[in-house]
Amino acid sequence: MKLSLATALVLLLAAAPLQADRFKDVQVEETKLADNLYMLSGAGGNMATLIAGDKVLLVDTQYAELAGKIKIKLLQLSANKPLTTLVNTHLHGDHVGGNSALAANIDIIAHNNVLSRLKQDAKFPRNGLPKTTFSDQLSLHLNGQTVRLDYMPPSHTDGDIVVWFEQANAVHFGDLLFEGRFPFIDVSNGGSVKGYIDNTRTLIGMLNEQTKVIPGHGQLTDKAGVQRSLDMMEATLAVVQGYKAAGMTEQQAVDKGLGQQWQSWHWNFITEERWIKTLYHADVSADVN
Repeated sequence: MKLSLATALVLLLAAAPLQADRFKDVQVEETKLADNLYMLSGAGGNMATLIAGDKVLLVDTQYAELAGKIKIKLLQLSANKPLTTLVNTHLHGDHVGGNSALAANIDIIAHNNVLSRLKQDAKFPRNGLPKTTFSDQLSLHLNGQTVRLDYMPPSHTDGDIVVWFEQANAVHFGDLLFEGRFPFIDVSNGGSVKGYIDNTRTLIGMLNEQTKVIPGHGQLTDKAGVQRSLDMMEATLAVVQGYKAAGMTEQQAVDKGLGQQWQSWHWNFITEERWIKTLYHADVSADVN
């Protein structure tokens, strides 16, 4: 049935408020990690904020529609000090969507590859692009607090960094950790299954039992939580490699599944099926125990 232009316009206008209100019930919540450091959650990737004297640093910005709520939370936590520095852990919209609204007039820091890829997106606001980029490591010194940004080889994407809050013994993993969930490996943006597993193994060696770990998605965790994620990836990769070695097709592997042990890791974006397909087409075989 062909709709008239007027009818189509009415339907479009009716749908617009639904889209605008998609986050109307979302609240930005803080979890205190230290006197001046908080994990922030809302919709999209987890954020972190460090308040160091007159300096206020934010890691990631979730979605543009949440910028107002994020700004209110930051002002509450910082006693009305303005945001001074933004760090992006990688390029995905649920981590950089609020850049323009929150940080258009301040320094935005990211890996070189994040700037390169965001510049290729004509829809991404130019005033939300990173202003300071680096290739390997960058340390920020904010009123006695040291924040170290480490680039990790291609894994979730080719522009992933982890953010270390040295005095607080805390770290933001970005999407190098989906706590309790199958991870997303974005091969279209340079991601790698082997790289993700290798980086996770490397990062575990940099943690101690007291380190607070902020995942890109999921609940605040620790070294043991990161180890659980590594164990899951190594075990499920071994299962899928076994299927391939036995001559199974991708669909046969999906039909066979990973077994009951890993059902709780399935979620609405990276389902068991999608994770199996990711592992089936893994670029290079990772070492498994």
